[in-house]
Amino acid sequence: MTTRRAFRWPALLTPDGRGIAFGGDYNPDQWPDETIDDDIRLMREAHVNTVALAIFSWDRIEPREGEFTFDWLDSVIDRLGKAGIAVDLASATATAPLWLYEKHPEVLPVDRYGHVVNAGSRQSWRPTSPVFKEYALRLCRMLAEHYKDNPYVTAWHMGNEYGWNNRHDYSDDALHAFRAWCEAKYRTVDALNEAWGTAFWSQHVNAFDEVLLPRHMGGDSMVNPPQQLDYERFGNDMLLDFYKAERDAIEAICPGKPFTTNFMVSTDQCCMDYAQWADEVDFVSNDHYFHEGESHLDELACSDALMDSLALGKPWYVMEHGTSAVQWKQLNTRKRHGELMRDSLAHVAMGADAINFFQWRQSRSGAEAFHSAMVPHAGEDSKIFRGVVELGRTLAALSDAGLQGTELKRSGTAILFSATSEWATRSETLPSMKLGHWHDVRDWYRAFLDAGSRADIVPLAYDWSCYRTIVLPSVLVLSDADVRRIADFAEAGGTVVVDYATGIIDEHFHAGLGGYPGAGKGLLRDVLGVRGEEFNILGPEAEGEPDAIALSNGLTTRLWQTDVTSVAPDATVIATYAGEAAADWELDGTPAVTSHPYGEGRGIYVGCDLDRHDIAALIPSLGLGDVTDSRIIHTIRESADGAIRFDFYLNRTRGDVTLEGVPGEPVVAHRTEAGTADRADRADAADATIDAGGTAAYTLRRNAILITTTVRRV
Repeated sequence: MTTRRAFRWPALLTPDGRGIAFGGDYNPDQWPDETIDDDIRLMREAHVNTVALAIFSWDRIEPREGEFTFDWLDSVIDRLGKAGIAVDLASATATAPLWLYEKHPEVLPVDRYGHVVNAGSRQSWRPTSPVFKEYALRLCRMLAEHYKDNPYVTAWHMGNEYGWNNRHDYSDDALHAFRAWCEAKYRTVDALNEAWGTAFWSQHVNAFDEVLLPRHMGGDSMVNPPQQLDYERFGNDMLLDFYKAERDAIEAICPGKPFTTNFMVSTDQCCMDYAQWADEVDFVSNDHYFHEGESHLDELACSDALMDSLALGKPWYVMEHGTSAVQWKQLNTRKRHGELMRDSLAHVAMGADAINFFQWRQSRSGAEAFHSAMVPHAGEDSKIFRGVVELGRTLAALSDAGLQGTELKRSGTAILFSATSEWATRSETLPSMKLGHWHDVRDWYRAFLDAGSRADIVPLAYDWSCYRTIVLPSVLVLSDADVRRIADFAEAGGTVVVDYATGIIDEHFHAGLGGYPGAGKGLLRDVLGVRGEEFNILGPEAEGEPDAIALSNGLTTRLWQTDVTSVAPDATVIATYAGEAAADWELDGTPAVTSHPYGEGRGIYVGCDLDRHDIAALIPSLGLGDVTDSRIIHTIRESADGAIRFDFYLNRTRGDVTLEGVPGEPVVAHRTEAGTADRADRADAADATIDAGGTAAYTLRRNAILITTTVRRV
């Protein structure tokens, strides 16, 4: 069992080392030396106090094999440090120099079609290549030896976004490593054959050296699902092992400073099992880029809710986000005026104690030249840089008020997330190829907000026994042990909400028998008090067929309905399928939503897909959540002793919102009109109206902080 590393937070170069970290990736090797002094001048103006340095600088540090040049990096670090700017120093291994690829092309990854992934982008290397690892670890040791005593280097940044370009490698190195990984996991070939169900399609293996990677097999051929799922786990583990090798090489020489690597958690991407990765960093950090459209703020909060759980409630680090538009999406929308501030403060509201951007100065050339930065192409006389300066002042004020080190207070509901289920829902062998576990987590999270409540997002593998309610949205994969924990939670008085695609298979992608949901050898069915026999899958592809079915409570399902044929005598049917389409599919009167007592608690089954708005309508009828105000996201950050409390209110609406009776004295206000503080009913409370013409507003109180935001849609 993995032991989690102790929480260690990087120190700033302040007198006490404390404060909210503010800055971004800094790439001075892209610019002439005289630019550095101007950068530092602007950093001081913006209250920047930390930068991540040398992330992509391997070829500058080692321009030719075995020739290491640190003079330029020494000079940059020294100038930054003397200006009070701490350095999060990278291992510089995210991109290798071209001379290495020329000498050792065997380090390049291979795609599932057998094509070599050529050099020229990031992470053009195999995690399982012993040759690449030798070069990378030599660089790590050289950096550690050179900077182990440097007072301005206060943290180590391993790699960069592990898995961005080499998450799936089908090389011979990967094949040998996968066979070894399978042998370590299963120990015997018989166990592997049983787990992979190799009796199907004549896939029995006689020895581990017959195990294959799930490469392309021609046409629309389907990969064996258990094999594919193990390959996903293997890819995660190989990159995690590579990270740990880099970290350990540096830590053996430089043990006194904290280590991290930047996760990639947004609801458009969550490619690793970060519940495992979080055990191996000293502080959790994330790269988050906003999702365009109306979900912008909600999606940010959803991703941050998972980050806070990965951090076990400790403060965490925004390593990258954008001041405005990126350049790598199909639609690269910019941020409206003020969203730079709003998004940054939203991360703080959700538990972050570090706000950093990619990157400090916008590149003139290269693949990310049109990725926004803190200093844009337009220079310091620009809306973006003025926004950066304003944000820096605000974060400094928050630091002075004592926010840093306070922790986010948990809600009463945990939405459970599983990387394994996310990988499994991508399989092309399921009843529907339209499943998306992580997207369903997001929809349930937003639905709770719409219902005037807030939920946390917690990895399935973590401890969620302290919550009153757990929700499992399309948690497709549940082991017997997982189901036992769920049953124990309900027996102890908790409410368990299970949806239509939860518990369909076990950890080996084996379907449960005896009826749906089959996980836990029928124990999950016992908790829920239901038994389904078949799935009814809808879609516009079936021309002339009904593609939506109504429920008796006014809701609508459009993708998946479990045909529930048995309901326990003590279960309550909350809604059934009803109407002409239900009758056409022979589902009229069939239970769709049920509640069943189990021990001191209950199990709620939602046997069909519902969109976010229908889920929001269902939540209060089930007695879930602590309903407050659907216009806002309210979070609380507190000190461990409870002496300091910060309340955050994030406005989700497009119009003005007036908050009545907000307690505490505002210290900082941005686009917020405060009402009178002399209330007859409460002397220490005041009203606050958020200007609908602005994009962000916040106030800070001595013992509580108020952040209110609104986005104008024009």
